[in-house]
Amino acid sequence: MIPDRIIEQGTLTTEGPRTALEVRLPWYRALPGSCIAGAKLTVDGVEAPAESLRWRMNGREFRFDELVTEADEWWFPTDSAVLSGEIPLSDAREHEVRVDLILYIPYIIIGDDETLHIEEHDTKTMTVRQGIEVAA
Repeated sequence: MIPDRIIEQGTLTTEGPRTALEVRLPWYRALPGSCIAGAKLTVDGVEAPAESLRWRMNGREFRFDELVTEADEWWFPTDSAVLSGEIPLSDAREHEVRVDLILYIPYIIIGDDETLHIEEHDTKTMTVRQGIEVAA
């Protein structure tokens, strides 16, 4: 719904092989963690390995397989989450960052046992800050 606001400009950080950035919910209502079905993080055309991806919100960090049953933590449209993965960055001044999100919308039923899912993407160019100390 609001894909051009997924990536928070100026939040790209790196520490060793790990790269992170803040992301915003591209939907107008809060969603529980169990509705965050997946993400991809790509920097300069290199995709982070799926097993290295981590999602941090409300001070807690999750693997995507842990989010499947997570109904206690909610992602609100006004809050940033942190997506991180293992992508060592080059020394380039600017980096092209892409985030792909898959979200389930639990209150919009589109079939007998199927809810709406949305796939949103955002790409931004930004410089990197050293040290992973982003919010969420």
